[in-house]
Formats: sequence, C-alpha cells, structure tokens
Amino acid sequence: MKKFLDTAIFSLVATGFWPTLAYADQFNAADTAWILTASGLVLFMTVPGLALFYGGLVRTKNVLSIMMKCFAITSVVSVLWLLGGYSLALSDGGSWQALLGGFSKLTLATVNAHTVKDNLPETVFCMYHLTFAIFAPALIIGGVAERMKFSALLWFVALWEILIYVPVCHWIWGGGWLSQLGVMDFAGGIVVHTTGGVAAMIGAIMVGARHGFPRVPMPPHNLTMTATGAGVLWVGWHGFSAGSALMANGSAGIAMLSTHMSAAAGSLAWMTIEWFRFGKPSVLGLLTGLVAGLGMIAPSAGFVSPLSGLVIGLIAGCVCFFSLHAIKRRLAFDDTLDVFAIHGVGGIIGSLLTAIFASEALGGIGQLADDGISGQLLAQAIAVLSVLVWSGLMSYAILKLVDKTIGLRVGASDESLGLDISLHNEQGYNY
Repeated sequence: MKKFLDTAIFSLVATGFWPTLAYADQFNAADTAWILTASGLVLFMTVPGLALFYGGLVRTKNVLSIMMKCFAITSVVSVLWLLGGYSLALSDGGSWQALLGGFSKLTLATVNAHTVKDNLPETVFCMYHLTFAIFAPALIIGGVAERMKFSALLWFVALWEILIYVPVCHWIWGGGWLSQLGVMDFAGGIVVHTTGGVAAMIGAIMVGARHGFPRVPMPPHNLTMTATGAGVLWVGWHGFSAGSALMANGSAGIAMLSTHMSAAAGSLAWMTIEWFRFGKPSVLGLLTGLVAGLGMIAPSAGFVSPLSGLVIGLIAGCVCFFSLHAIKRRLAFDDTLDVFAIHGVGGIIGSLLTAIFASEALGGIGQLADDGISGQLLAQAIAVLSVLVWSGLMSYAILKLVDKTIGLRVGASDESLGLDISLHNEQGYNY
C-alpha cells in the first residue's frame, strides 16, 4: 500500500498537480526542536521582554501605550510576513535575486508541514525569521516614545517593514547582493540593529522632542519592571544568537557562550564607568550595558571565540556609554529610550568588529574574504553604509508621508495628559 501511495504521489508531483513533499527524514529532528525553541525565545524578547523593558523606562502615564505598541507591532508584522514579507525577503527572486525575493511564497500558500528549507521544515524556518522581523520595528518605538500617535506608528511600521526590513533581510540573509559580497551578519547586527537604530534616530528628529526636554527631568517610573524585561532579553537573546546557526551544533554553542560573555562584560564595563564618574553604580547603567553587549555581539556571535565575545562586550559598554551621553547632551536628540546610541551604534561597530574578531588568528571561525581582514572589513563597511543610507532615507520618506496625511504627533494637551488616557482611554496605575 505504501509503495502504491508513493508511486501515486510521485506521479502527481511530476505532472505538477501536487507540491513537492518531504518526509521526516529530509529534515533534522534535533535542529527542528532547537529552532522551535529558539523561535519562542526570540518572540519572548519582544512580548513581554521589550514591553517590560521599555514600559519601566517611560513615565507612568505612558506605560500602557508603549506596551500596547509592542503587542500591536507583533500582530501587524505577523500578518504582513504571511501575506508577502517572507516571500520577498527569503525566497528566490530569479532575475531580481540581488535586490529582492520572488512571489512564490505569497500568503505562504506553498508552505506546509512537508516543505523543507535547508535542514528544517519551512514552517519552522519561516516562524524563526518572523520573530526577527517583529523585533526590529519594535526597537524603533523607543526613539519616539511618549509623543507619537498610535495610528501613525502602525502605518510607519507597516511601510517600514516592507520597504526597509524586507529588502535588507534579503540582501544579507536571502542571497541578495550583500550576501554575494560576502558580508557577515550572524544574528542581525545590520539587518535588525542598524536598520532599527537608524530609523529610531530619524523618527526622534522628525517627531520632535518631548515637551520640556532636556530641561525637565523625565526619569523612568519603574526600574523593577525594566530589570525584569532586561532579564527576559538576556535569556531570550540566546535564541536570537544561538538560534541563528539554524542547527543544533557547535556554531550554536559558541554563539550562545560568546553572547553571554559579551552581555556580562558590557554590563560590568558600563557599571564601572558610572562608578568612577558619578560615585555610585546604577541599576539602569548595569542593564543598559547588558543590552549594549547583546546588541554589539549580534553580527559576530557564531563567528568569534568566547574571549573575543568578552572583549566585544567591554567595547560595547564603553562606546555605547559615551555615544549615549554625546547624543543626549551635545546633539540634544530626544531619542527617548536611547535606541540609536545602544542598538544603532552597537550594530554598526559590532558589524565592523566582526571582520577582525572572526579571523582565525584571534580564535574566530568565520570565513573571511579572500584578502583577509582588510577585504572583509571593506565588505562590512559597504554593508553598514548601504543600510545606513537606505534605512535613513526611506525612514525619512515614510515619516514624511505619514506626517502629511494623518500627522505624526499627538497634541500638546494629549502629551501632557499621557498617551494611556488620551489615546487608549486606559491607565495602568491609579494616580
């Protein structure tokens, strides 16, 4: 009977009446189990991880609004990924392969329990990458928190996802022109952190500073909530980094260990600088350094040794500390939750450092360009500059379009009242 069914299915496939099927032995069960777990960990980073982290950093009157944005973005991006985002980002684009994927996977109509992508069921591969597509725009809301319209944000995120994230994802992870150039981005230093960080900075500039910034103190309302969110991010990030190996293998193991060391070193570096400069270490500084270390290790996590991960974390804690203070004090950009200083700068510097620390001389396992570190550094620089320009210009264009149609910013009275009440008619705390 089985032989008869196999023959019948083969005939249907050969004549084009049935999609290609894959039996269980065509994908690896251990890899599948790990990436299913990693997908849950990365989604956990956004909801509730980022929601808690950001929620604790804003003022009491805006807590629900920032958390709602995280959940709404998760829903919007998920639908867009199904309708066409996945296909355009990670399918074969044919003659347009260098720039964008094709239309063969629209609505995931040809993706089912039997289709295989590399060594995984394609449904698992699709879901894993969806969690990255969600996290990238969720980062951006930290730059425009406490004053951007909810409707404007939803339109911006939807357009940003299709016009910026999807092409950049294809360029690097979908076989596009940067992939062909040999660019290394293990877990999203360019695809996620550079694109999101630049967009957050452009958004902060275009929406404008909060009323009273920088004269009026606007401290976080609940650092306990922020610490809880940071803990979720630290744990979930192992799905972000180690999961990017797309296998349960040594590369995943070294990515997890290097990521952990970078986070630890970043937190200690930031804490130590604060201790010397201000006399006391702060919880917020420790947590910010932790996130800086996680962001900077992302592009190189599976390519570098644990010792190099520690060094990258130390660099992250120092560089991001001074970049944050430069943006806040000298440039006076009201990037509310310091997205560009942490994720943008971290993603950019980390992507360039990948060319150095991935070399075998420093214990790395990356496949560098034929002309070694210098050639790889050139490829990384081209990628970073290209994505900076693309994300910056397109983010500006999208924000301009949204501003001209429905407006970007809430009114002064609504901002003063708080977005929880003015936009959602709810409040998270009794005043």
